Amino acid sequence: MITAQRSRSGGAGINIDWFKIVAALLVIAVHTGPLMTYSPDADFLLTGIAARLAVPFFFIASGYFFFRKRMSDESNRNSKSLHRYALRTGKLYVMAIIIYIPINVYAGYFSAAEAGFSWAGLASDLIFNGTFYHLWYLPASILGMYITYVLYSRLSLRGMLIAAAGLYVIGLLGDSYYGLTATNDTLLKLYDGMFTLFDYTRNGIFFTPMYFALGALAASRQTTDPQTVGWRKPLSFRANAAWFTVSIVLMFAEGIILRGLEWPRHDSIYLTLAPAVYFLFQCLLTGKNWLGIGKSAGLYMRQLSTWIYILHPAIIVVVRFGAKAAGQTELLVTKSLIHYLAVALLSILASILAVYAEGRLPLIRGGNKEAVNGHAVHRAWAEISFPNLRHNLSELKGVLPESCAVIAVVKANAYGHGSVRIAPHLNALGIRQLAVAEIEEAIELRKHGVKGDILILGYTSPRRAGELKRYKLTQTLVSEEYGQQLDACGKALNVHVKIDTGMNRLGVPHDDTESLLACYKFKRLKVTGTFSHLSVSDSRKPEHVTFTHRQLQRFDHAMSLIRAAGFDPGIAHIQSSYGLLNYSSCVYDAARPGISLYGLMSHEDDTPLAQIDLRPVLSLRATVTQVKAVEAYSPVGYGHSYVPDRDVTIATISIGYADGIPRELSERGGYVLIRGQRAPIKGIICMDQMIVDVTGIEEAQQGDTATLIGHDGDELITAGQLAKRCGTLTNEIVSRLGSRIARVYTHEG
Repeated sequence: MITAQRSRSGGAGINIDWFKIVAALLVIAVHTGPLMTYSPDADFLLTGIAARLAVPFFFIASGYFFFRKRMSDESNRNSKSLHRYALRTGKLYVMAIIIYIPINVYAGYFSAAEAGFSWAGLASDLIFNGTFYHLWYLPASILGMYITYVLYSRLSLRGMLIAAAGLYVIGLLGDSYYGLTATNDTLLKLYDGMFTLFDYTRNGIFFTPMYFALGALAASRQTTDPQTVGWRKPLSFRANAAWFTVSIVLMFAEGIILRGLEWPRHDSIYLTLAPAVYFLFQCLLTGKNWLGIGKSAGLYMRQLSTWIYILHPAIIVVVRFGAKAAGQTELLVTKSLIHYLAVALLSILASILAVYAEGRLPLIRGGNKEAVNGHAVHRAWAEISFPNLRHNLSELKGVLPESCAVIAVVKANAYGHGSVRIAPHLNALGIRQLAVAEIEEAIELRKHGVKGDILILGYTSPRRAGELKRYKLTQTLVSEEYGQQLDACGKALNVHVKIDTGMNRLGVPHDDTESLLACYKFKRLKVTGTFSHLSVSDSRKPEHVTFTHRQLQRFDHAMSLIRAAGFDPGIAHIQSSYGLLNYSSCVYDAARPGISLYGLMSHEDDTPLAQIDLRPVLSLRATVTQVKAVEAYSPVGYGHSYVPDRDVTIATISIGYADGIPRELSERGGYVLIRGQRAPIKGIICMDQMIVDVTGIEEAQQGDTATLIGHDGDELITAGQLAKRCGTLTNEIVSRLGSRIARVYTHEG
């Protein structure tokens, strides 16, 4: 993409220029997943393996042209050419940073509250990670070229390649072979330390020098540079093609095997990627000008590929916003191949305009329609208020002593609110401890970049101890026997010991001192916390209050025994939402708010002792898909369950029991809000739809919004009201909301 030299020669340079367009389109594929809708496995083969040739190809091309000129021109054997390369690339980097500032601002990148912004983090991004996810390429180009230049200046060509390969292997162990690293505690600590400085080993230190060095190797085979004496002459096109075929087959095999082993932390670096890219590059160097393209077209494609790379993430944003505004999300985003084609086409068009703006090419005339902003149209959606989440967290912290930490419970998809968005936001608000119910929930959070400690409250099979280790998860120890099984796996794991103080569900019995103390003696299990769970802390009945105090006393006694035996129990926690609000005078190291964090109580009428202002984070809405008149005594819906005794107007709402709406709601006086008025639910609630009576709402029409939870005008339906009507808990109502319901997150109150 970005190259150190502006000149090319013959068919080789032209071949490289047109293949850069192919490489840029492969990069778009990596970021859009063209085959994901049809086959995740096929998409992995394309984006996780084949498309990984793209970025190294850009680097090897840059290395080739930079070192070829240095080897063949005495005047370029000083550091000035290096500084010119860095300056040119740096200018492009600054321009790219400026282009993405609006998107970064919108995403909260510069907000300490929203994204945990810090100056140290910004410095790390500028030097290693890039200020947007694809911009890492540009600082990597600068840093990698300086490292390669130093190696070339001080070592032989062979020595430079060996040194670059050594760096590459280090990078490999932090990328596709990370699972191997995770088996060695010393290595794991080393890499964990490195990942505090940068996000990936695919950077200018460990990744790019290998490909710049291979570019130098390719250049050496076409010069008489003294360092290259003894190296073989270039292979023929046919020989290079054969070696490329062997390399790419091995690369596919390597990628598939590593995926099966679940080793990759990222899938950017493979052992066989280096020879595959090198021999591909050699094929283009030794091949004819197959497309018959002239030098001016080569210059155009060179510039175009650069801008496609820089602009395509912005185009992804434009396509997604545009699709929502046009109501075409299903077509232009959900259908992955169409999404890819739309992004690729618009990226090319935007890049043509960018090249023109550089003043290098004549204007290609044509119309240009601006994207029109609008509200997203969903079948059914939950509106999630980040300001209310932040407010609730502040209110709960106000009840706790300053020394008491918050372990935010984000199990069950953050009680239906969307854990992969809620958890990072909590991270940004300073929460460093989270709790989930099971390991899959925890792994999903890690894969979405969630930081801090993640405690698994439930059971995890000892067979998955490797994943507990790899994803740095904390497992609950529910018994001495379970501890023995985990310890026998040979993995150094962090655990919290759970004490059963009277709920009789999970945990070591509080009065089984021998088993309890045994949990702190395992060789490979590091106890970082000890906890219990209160079974009736939500109730203010005298007998329940007495029982809760008994549980607290049992927990305190067990903690005293543990400390007296010389063991460190780690952080102590026993209060969940109701324990926190009804027994706030009890002081422990941490508390575990769950349902209260989302502005709800389990029962609508609950009034905890600590009176705080909780604000619901979630509202639930759906679309009116049709409004029609129905004559008296005409049956409506399945089983003719609703037969009106008068002429009515009904509306069909695009939400049903498959989305988590209780079927019994229609039988218990349930209603929705349309245009600020109540519309009773009629007939049986279907899998995907429900029917409501809008006879008294004359303005009701297709496209209106129906509110199931939340405000509409002066009317309000709470999740607690809905739960009470259905005879269940608020927790169940929100946790059962299905994946078909879109989550729309708002940053403004």
